[in-house]
Amino acid sequence: MKALNPMLAAALLAPMALTATDVREEILVIVNNHIITRRSLTQAVEQQHAALYRQFSGKELDEKLKDAREKTLQGLVDAFLLEDKGAELGSPITDDYVRASIDGIKKENNFATDADLERALKGSLGIGLPEFTKRQKQQATQQFVLQREVFSKVAVEDNELRAYYEDHKDEYRLPSRFRIRELVLAKGATAEEQAEARKKLEAIQADLKGGKSFEELARQHSTSPSKATGGDLGWMNKGFLRASIEDAAVKLKPEQVSAPIETDKDLYLIQLVALEDAPVKAFAEVREKIVEKLQEPKAQNAIEQYLAGLRMRANIRYLVPKDQILKG
Repeated sequence: MKALNPMLAAALLAPMALTATDVREEILVIVNNHIITRRSLTQAVEQQHAALYRQFSGKELDEKLKDAREKTLQGLVDAFLLEDKGAELGSPITDDYVRASIDGIKKENNFATDADLERALKGSLGIGLPEFTKRQKQQATQQFVLQREVFSKVAVEDNELRAYYEDHKDEYRLPSRFRIRELVLAKGATAEEQAEARKKLEAIQADLKGGKSFEELARQHSTSPSKATGGDLGWMNKGFLRASIEDAAVKLKPEQVSAPIETDKDLYLIQLVALEDAPVKAFAEVREKIVEKLQEPKAQNAIEQYLAGLRMRANIRYLVPKDQILKG
């Protein structure tokens, strides 16, 4: 158990006299050498309420809101306990680790700078980058402690993993793939140009019916860069092309050509080369994800017991009675 820093203890126990130039935070709880103030609790509760309003409604929302304040307070206490336990265990969650994690978040969300990320954080969570960084480190430390102290000790049998995999294969299915050729004609800006483009498309369709290959006609007439490959776009996962083109592609049979597809600027003909059913990832690839999924419900009781043990051994003092804190 960590002793409370003597200077901090003295400051906490000093009279809370307020002056015009010296306004102190009201401290509600001391957790080892950490403090929970009324302001920090209020902010956490407001953020928790906002999250609940986004996720729930009606009676379900009312039920969640009833004990949100109590759960939020307990969460703040437990977060400090896990942070201290992480330090005791030699947590590998360093500032460099968190910085790398934040850089990854920026890359995933196409944020070029820290300032871009901070603007998004303030808009969505109402916090700046320093606070977000602090929370990222806390959460990563909590995960490290729980993984080492709880999850690693929760056994999941291999037959359970395989049974889950067989029953939930759709969860591990890769996107379906298709391969098409395209022939694109620019519609033009004027009515005359558009009429000419449609007339040309009709002539191309006639050539296709006459036996000319789609690839040859694409090389000859297409205005898309893909004309160099005879219109062949290669294998593509669903979701990369316009919905109208993908919807038409998956309804075709190999070598079959679609009816004309019109967009704002172009006219399209597409030919299906091949369609591949969505494959399922191999069991070995997803085994660890399934372990985590099956461990979680089994670990809930174990986590609560573990946290209860941390609470018993910790120095937790309520400077304001808990029932008063929960009343707000």
